[in-house]
Order: sequence, then C-alpha cells, then structure tokens
Amino acid sequence: MSLPKITSVTGTAVHVPGDDIDTDRIIPARYLKCVTFDDLAGTHFYDVRFDPDGNPTGHPLDDPRFAGSSIMLSGSNFGCGSSREHAPQAIYRSGFRAVIAESFAEIFFGNSTTLGMPCVAASREDIAALGAAIQAAPDTELTIDLESLTVSYGDHSFPITMADSARHSLTAGEWDPIAELLANATSIESTAAALPYV
Repeated sequence: MSLPKITSVTGTAVHVPGDDIDTDRIIPARYLKCVTFDDLAGTHFYDVRFDPDGNPTGHPLDDPRFAGSSIMLSGSNFGCGSSREHAPQAIYRSGFRAVIAESFAEIFFGNSTTLGMPCVAASREDIAALGAAIQAAPDTELTIDLESLTVSYGDHSFPITMADSARHSLTAGEWDPIAELLANATSIESTAAALPYV
C-alpha cells in the first residue's frame, strides 16, 4: 500500500490563540472511550466550545466564517500534557490537515505526523499577522509548502520549520509506520521464518 507524498497543504485557516493548549483541552478525557477514532469528529475542544449546558460559547472553531477550514493556527507548546493519541486524531477527524504553531509538544507532533497531518512552526509575529489576515478575510487561502518550508497567502510569505525526519517521512510518503509494515509483510514473514526462535 503506497502512501501519498505530502509536499504541501492548501486551504483556509482558523486561529485558535493561546499557549500551552494541552491535550485535555483538545479532547476531553471522557471521549477517550470511543471504539474507533472516527467517533472523535466534532469533539475537538468540546469543553471550551460549549458550556456545561451544551450552549455554544462563541469559540473561533464554531464561527461560521471559518467553516470548512483545514488549517489551524495557534501558539507555543501546542499539544502539551498527556500523550493521548486521540488529540491529533480528533483534530484530523474534524477536517484539519495541518497545524501552524510556534512550537509543539513532541509526542503530539509525532502522533500528528503518523496521521499525515503536518505540524509546522513559525514565529509569533508571523502567526499573528496571518491570524489578522484571516480575521479580516476568512476566505484567505494559504499554502504550507514542506519542500520550500514556507507558508504563503496573497502577496505574503514567511518561513517555517519542521524536524527533518518528519519532513522527509511526509514528502517521501513514508509517514504511516503501520502501512509501512503491511506493505512489507512478505519480507517480514520471510525474515521471521529464517529465525530459529520464531
């Protein structure tokens, strides 16, 4: 099974400002009981999007101007806290295909990469400028280019960074380790058959 090479992501964006947004805020613990990750669609940031009575709080993620956004912007240390894989899964299952933030918690970053959802880092100033641009014009389309390591929108562009190993796995189409194992099942079986202790 060949995986798509992810060299860029293009779409509209929504700004979810704040530093140290942890995985419990991204996906409340009560949703970890789901049978499949598919059930997580729409649960992202639930407890800050809705009050205890289920009424909308006016969170940017529910602003109709940003409906259909596929790129999320945020602050530093995004995805910190517990290592629950459900956090990037909830974001991905809710339609997002990339996150731009100042920095990421390591485990969240790794889990996102194995979903094929690039997490790229940019400066606070560049994220603020992009956030202001999409606030003024929510239909602004931007492109995250993993080959040139830039984000571009309109007449503007700015540099981004990403760990070389993650960037290579995405652009080479080698980002899902389970798919890699399945694709090499025959080699694995032949190697196992040659081992005296298997």
